[in-house]
Amino acid sequence: MDGRRNPEISVEVPPYLRVHKDGTVERLAGTHVVPAGLDSDANVVSKDILLIPETGLTARLYRPNSSPHNHNAKLPLLFYFHGGAFCISSAADPLYHNSLNKLVAEANVVALSVNYRLAPEHPLPTAYHDSWAAIQWAAAHHEELGVDVDFDSVFLAGDSAGANIGHWMALKMKNVNGLGLKGVVMVNPYFWGKEAIGVEVSDHERRKMVDKWWGFVCPSDKGNDDPLINPFVEEAPSIEGVACSRVLVTVAENDILRERGNLYHKKLANSGWKGTAEFYETLGEDHVFHIFDPDCDKAKTLVKRIAHFINQR
Repeated sequence: MDGRRNPEISVEVPPYLRVHKDGTVERLAGTHVVPAGLDSDANVVSKDILLIPETGLTARLYRPNSSPHNHNAKLPLLFYFHGGAFCISSAADPLYHNSLNKLVAEANVVALSVNYRLAPEHPLPTAYHDSWAAIQWAAAHHEELGVDVDFDSVFLAGDSAGANIGHWMALKMKNVNGLGLKGVVMVNPYFWGKEAIGVEVSDHERRKMVDKWWGFVCPSDKGNDDPLINPFVEEAPSIEGVACSRVLVTVAENDILRERGNLYHKKLANSGWKGTAEFYETLGEDHVFHIFDPDCDKAKTLVKRIAHFINQR
C-alpha cells in the first residue's frame, strides 16, 4: 500500500511507518514495550529514569544484579543508542531490552539506554540533541548512576541509526567534563550518501528504500549528502576528532549498509586519528540480525566480541 493507491495516506516509509493525510503517524514496527525490572536469566536489573523533564527525555538504566567478578571493582559505563532509522523503536522495545540485558551481563557494565525522541514528530537533529543531553545529564549526576560506576571508563555503543548517533557524540565528548570516553562500538552503522558505492550500485531496490528513509527523517536541502548521514562530505567535521582511543566497527555481510561501515573503518584507520580502529564482520547475516535473533550462535559471538572490546585494558 502507498499514498498513490490509498488517498488516506500521504507518505509511506517501508517497512517502518506511514503517515495519514490527517497527520496521524502509523508505525508498523518497533511499537511494543516491556517494563524495566529484573531479568532473571541474565541476572540484570533495570529501571527507567526521567532525565530532562522539560522535554520528557528518559533512559533505561541497566546494571548486573550481582557482579560475578571483583565486588570492589567499579564497572564501565556504557551509553547505548538504539536503532530504527530514527523513526521507530525505543529503549523499552522488547528486542532492545533483551539485547541490553544480554550485553550488560556479558560485558559486566552499567548501561544507560537513551530513549531519544523520534521523527517525524521530532525531526532530526532532535535525536542528536536528546542523546547529547543524556550524556551531559550523566556527567552531572554521578550519584544517581551509582558508586559502582567507573566514570573514567566510558563507552558509546549503538546499532544502525544508534551507531550514527554514537559517531556524532564521540565528536562532542572532548567537550564534556566528568566522563572519560575510552571507546565507541558501531554495530552496522547507518551512514549513506548520494553516490552509490560497492553493492549499492547494483542493488537498486534497497538503494531506493534507504534513500527514502533519510529524506523522511531529516528535512534537509542536502539530502543524502547531509553531514549527519554522510560524515565524509566536505562540510562534515573531521573524523579525526573522534574523542577516544579505540573504535570497533562491525558489519554484516548481507547488509546494504555494510559498504558504509567498511568505508568508515578505512577512513578512520587511515586518518590522522591517533587511536586504534578495529573491524569485525559477521558472514551470512543481514542488518542488526543480533537484535532480531539474539540466541543464534553468531549473535552470541558478536555480543562476546563487543564485550571483549569494552573490557580490554
